Amino acid sequence: MTLAPLFDAPFVIQIHALAAITAFAVGLVQLTAPKGTIPHRLIGWSWVMLMLTVAVSSLFIHKIRLWGPWSPIHLLSILVLVTLPLAVLHARRHDIAQHRIAMLMLFTGALVIAGGFTFLPGRIMHAVVFSSPQAATP
Repeated sequence: MTLAPLFDAPFVIQIHALAAITAFAVGLVQLTAPKGTIPHRLIGWSWVMLMLTVAVSSLFIHKIRLWGPWSPIHLLSILVLVTLPLAVLHARRHDIAQHRIAMLMLFTGALVIAGGFTFLPGRIMHAVVFSSPQAATP
């Protein structure tokens, strides 16, 4: 494992990856911690901000170009930007069932499934996880 491919990537990709990794870790905490508590709300707001960072930063990443500068991942980013405020609104309205469904969909779709694709060969996170430090050094 080496972080060199990530450090060599454009700054927007570094921000995106850091926010996504942090959102994944914070999301795991949220999924396992007691719900409805003050810590759950505070950590939840930090997770929302991280997910906003992930979604917005992804709009400036154009490594995969299917429709001009855009790719299917950009559709997911738009979906996150729509679903995230709805999930918060559900919580504020005490519609916990809908809040839970929306947050689980966001975590699973945007972080687990989409994140899994970043480990495919040729992607930066694949190089980070599966490259040796010696192979990354010129």
